[in-house]
Amino acid sequence: MTRNTCVIAGGGPAGAVLALLLARAGVQVTLLEKHSDFLRDFRGDTIHPSTLQVLHEIGLAEEFLRLPHHKAYGMAVHTDEGTVPVADLSKLGGEYGYIAFVPQWDFLNLVTTAAARYPTFRLLMNAEVHGVIREGNAVRGVRYRDPDGEHELRATLTVAADGRHSDVRRAAGLVPIEHGAPMDVVWFRLPREESDPDETFLRLSSGRIMVVIDRGTYWQLAYAIPKGGFEELRAAGIETLREQVANLLPFLAGRTGLLTGFDDVSVLSVALNRLRRWHRPGLLVIGDAAHAMSPVFGVGINLAVQDAVATANLLAGPLASGAEIPESLLARIQRRRTVPTVVTQFAQRVVQDRLIRPALNGRDAPELLPRDLSHLPVVGALTRRFIGLGVLPEHVKSPS
Repeated sequence: MTRNTCVIAGGGPAGAVLALLLARAGVQVTLLEKHSDFLRDFRGDTIHPSTLQVLHEIGLAEEFLRLPHHKAYGMAVHTDEGTVPVADLSKLGGEYGYIAFVPQWDFLNLVTTAAARYPTFRLLMNAEVHGVIREGNAVRGVRYRDPDGEHELRATLTVAADGRHSDVRRAAGLVPIEHGAPMDVVWFRLPREESDPDETFLRLSSGRIMVVIDRGTYWQLAYAIPKGGFEELRAAGIETLREQVANLLPFLAGRTGLLTGFDDVSVLSVALNRLRRWHRPGLLVIGDAAHAMSPVFGVGINLAVQDAVATANLLAGPLASGAEIPESLLARIQRRRTVPTVVTQFAQRVVQDRLIRPALNGRDAPELLPRDLSHLPVVGALTRRFIGLGVLPEHVKSPS
């Protein structure tokens, strides 16, 4: 059995960024990731200005922007009647007036490579956390398994950042409140050609919704289906999906045959939930483990990174000094991050209820959207700030 000051379960954006920030501050930190690498396709990969600003503050922005990426300076919805601009991020102000689309594995490799420059950081891959170590009511570390067997890792603070199906959260007896979602998402990709549109957008038609992400050499496509509807889609056959893609995106009609079967797609079961309590003595829950976000606005990664920054700002100093972390300090983190989480989830629920659910039920897009959100004086400014920076954005204040 070994001991660290902080052990983080889950090598996603929340866990990786928190580990980096703590290592910069001299905290002995171990990050455990259950897979052998970060190469899971169809993970969120929208890096918004709020996260770009965090990378800038820790000196990683230039290195990040050297990764292959695509910039989106706005958001728009394409309907059967035309295009509806939603947000013009180029008017946001500051250096980062765009969303950067970068594969999440590249982002995580960048962050963990930077963390590895600090002697107090350790990354354990193939390490699946499945339980917690308890002393009375307090959590004092984790139990995990790897190819060598079962292990225990004790820590002053344990952080659950292991996603919406968090095993650490479950082991600690924390259960999220579900807010529901009207859809699931079928992810797949098709090759991109030079004559294709040069943008990322939402395609909305009566009964059908598709998110279309320009990834340079290919299109990453997210086809929304009614909640629990994948088996019905599978029963209808792959040809039905091909036809839907061709009808929504005629420029891809000649390429839909590359979808040879449902082995070529990945299904995301959309969840929108939130814990009432993000902590126990010795334990903090952040990111999707604390609040699973809908894909609406693509802000999940950025909320997770903001959680990590707020956590490091409050805890890096006490952890580096070797102090015990009172639960009252963990509660401060939850209080700080609750407003951004609640407001963002409320906005996502509004879009789900007023746009996505009616669209999936067959209502026409023109009934559901104004002509142009981006140029409405107040609404446009609020929308681009909400999408670009989020609610109460965090800035790095932890020591380095």
